[in-house]
Amino acid sequence: MSEVTLTAYNVKTKEKGVPMLDAVITKTAKGAYMAQGHDGKGNKLTTLLNGEKALAAIKAGIAKQGWDE
Repeated sequence: MSEVTLTAYNVKTKEKGVPMLDAVITKTAKGAYMAQGHDGKGNKLTTLLNGEKALAAIKAGIAKQGWDE
């Protein structure tokens, strides 16, 4: 399996594929996964993920789990 990376669109700078740092993955009310973090320059980033990528990111240690099981 290839290395897991979390990227998002930066609304402020209009850049695509910005790497996300200090990501925390949460579940929405409908059961979707959402990652929130920052780009290292003070800009907040948020993106929606599928379940497979979200769990792979948590397992790889690049994101923290933001919900209780």
